[in-house]
Amino acid sequence: MSMSPTVIILACLGFFLDQRVWAHVGGQDKPFCSAWPSAVVPRGGHVTLWCHYRPGFNIFTLYKEDGVPVPELYKRIFWNSFLISPVTAAHAGTYRCRVFRPHSPTKWSAPSNPLVIMVTGLYEKPSLSAQPGPTVPAGENVTLSCSSQRSFDMYHLSREGEAHELMLPAVPSITGTFQATFPLGPATHGGNYRCFGSLRDSPYEWSDPSDPLSVSVTGNPSSSWPSPTEPSFKTGK
Repeated sequence: MSMSPTVIILACLGFFLDQRVWAHVGGQDKPFCSAWPSAVVPRGGHVTLWCHYRPGFNIFTLYKEDGVPVPELYKRIFWNSFLISPVTAAHAGTYRCRVFRPHSPTKWSAPSNPLVIMVTGLYEKPSLSAQPGPTVPAGENVTLSCSSQRSFDMYHLSREGEAHELMLPAVPSITGTFQATFPLGPATHGGNYRCFGSLRDSPYEWSDPSDPLSVSVTGNPSSSWPSPTEPSFKTGK
């Protein structure tokens, strides 16, 4: 039975859109590696690693590039996803995956994007404060300070609802603490923030989160915050 021109056009359009989606997710030559529910995982918690590729390619290998080797990954082949539970400090590090392509001369795809898993809860929590205070008029500059008596090398500031974090090196203060100051620029709307500390030798092993700090802004916001002129939230080494 022959298909009408309309059906053929719709089928071709569907195939084209499907390829566009997968090209965006992982590209035609390499898959895309992701973590659920988050790449920032508390010690003792769980995280699922996914290797996304074109539909029908669900078999993959997973390997860890740095940090402590994970024996459960060695020479293993996975289907769709891999659950890590319970998460330990050894699971912190950078992961990549390769997808099995049976009809390809090389059989396996190129490596995926790097996926960094951060494990929290390995040190005592730092403290987080706001200047001039947690409640400010719209447009006033806001600075958050993360500090601890422990000699952390780096602080990480996260905002609830954001997938990334700001990073700044810790510096000794005159009060004997180690702190980092995050200028957020003119306030336009509030949010809930936490910070973490880490050490230079184990950058993906983080402290417990600080107590949450709620920043409130009075007045009518006109744009997003932090402002585009300030450093954007980011992850990485």
